[in-house]
Amino acid sequence: MPLQDRIDPNLLKNINLLPVAEQEEILGLLEELESAEEKERARDTFIGFVNSVWPAFIEGRHHKIMARAFERVANGELKRLIVNMPPRHTKSEFASYLLPAWFLGKYPEKKIIQTAHTAELSVGFGRKVRNLVDSDDYKSIFPQVALRSDSKAAGRWSTNKGGEYFAIGVGGAVTGKGADLLIIDDPHSEQEGQSADPAVFDRVYDWYTSGPRQRLQPGGAIIVVMTRWHKRDLTGQILKSSLQRSGSDEWELIEFPALMPSDEPLWPEFWPKDELEALRNELPAPKWNAQYQQNPTSEEGALVKREWWRVWEKDNPPACEFVIQSWDTAFLKTQRADYSACTTWGVFYHPDESGIEQPNIILLDAYKERLEFPELKKKAYDYWVDWQPDAFIVEAKAAGTPLIFELRAMGIPVSEYTPSRGNDKIARVNAVADLFASGIVWAPELRFAEEVIEEFAAFPSGEHDDLVDSSTQALLRFRQGGFLKLNSDEEDEPISIRKANYY
Repeated sequence: MPLQDRIDPNLLKNINLLPVAEQEEILGLLEELESAEEKERARDTFIGFVNSVWPAFIEGRHHKIMARAFERVANGELKRLIVNMPPRHTKSEFASYLLPAWFLGKYPEKKIIQTAHTAELSVGFGRKVRNLVDSDDYKSIFPQVALRSDSKAAGRWSTNKGGEYFAIGVGGAVTGKGADLLIIDDPHSEQEGQSADPAVFDRVYDWYTSGPRQRLQPGGAIIVVMTRWHKRDLTGQILKSSLQRSGSDEWELIEFPALMPSDEPLWPEFWPKDELEALRNELPAPKWNAQYQQNPTSEEGALVKREWWRVWEKDNPPACEFVIQSWDTAFLKTQRADYSACTTWGVFYHPDESGIEQPNIILLDAYKERLEFPELKKKAYDYWVDWQPDAFIVEAKAAGTPLIFELRAMGIPVSEYTPSRGNDKIARVNAVADLFASGIVWAPELRFAEEVIEEFAAFPSGEHDDLVDSSTQALLRFRQGGFLKLNSDEEDEPISIRKANYY
């Protein structure tokens, strides 16, 4: 609270009755008090320090959470911390610049090892930290702390109290160095992060376990701050090791998605929702999910591989013989609710390797959103009007049961879908996986298709599977109805196929 808001208004009123010289003296003392309190907040709290040395700082809710976690590390309450957050959300400014300076101000006798994915980047942070420690603003907060007179190197310097700062890049040697605080900031470069070879992530983890981790002094702390890239990146491997190996480090994980589960931006003061939405539409779905939502997908254990999908490169979809629209619904529009999802699929004929026309299927459209029931009913009706599908399927669960009733009352011929007992999600995906593997499932190069492909690639370990559920409903109906045949299928009775009248 500003000082003027804490002063009795009557006191300020009475000050005006005093001689000018006495007024100035009192106001000067009040300003000194406010300055002293600000310096005390900067010494005691990390966010206070940030606000003091960075006046233009735009504070977001994630900064407060990070600051409290950093304070617990500094106080010895927290020894292992991972923070995953999107690019350009003040990640490195906090972890690699301001935190080391504040920590050494509080504990000028301690040692810090600071790492980044390249030595040049890490040394650059070291220069910024050194210059901040040597600034007048810093000295006004921590007057007893200074650089040792021979501290000239940007990546290796000491304090006048015996503390040390050492900057290295990933892969660099740390022999002979110890750390009370190990800070790892974005250990993977963008080139590594986009590599299809998981070995690049293994090399970083091997370096971490054989190098910096072993340089930690008794009672020391580790902070990893990074953007996610892959299931096997440093965060992924550290957490996997922590879960699988008894006696390994226990970590506290903080994840910040750019768009929160409420679909509101993490940092609206700086990143408006419309700009994040535009960015999401521009980026490939895997990159957005990993880097911005901290939810990387991996095909390890996936039942449907990305490469099994065939790409429809033409601007318009093929003429389809039969179209199915499938809805998987949720209960409520809440932060913890699942999405309601709709996919639209069509059967068309395409020549095989022998030139013989064979039935194939294509993803025509997909939609996923958290919806209250009135919104869900309107959206389902609109999608039915837009596509006029030959079959309209709604799973009879959650909001699906009343939706079926309402849509039928509106004259829409809805087919209920109820999974048989023991036919769980994994079993249903397994039942259609060979359709993808056989190369007869197509998708256009459009954003909605990317979202469906990513959900399948992440299943069954992904965060959401609503589009997968909707898709398997439709594909099972195609298969069970005899619209699609594989060589491995048993012979069924012939079935009559009606052509959609809008093509």
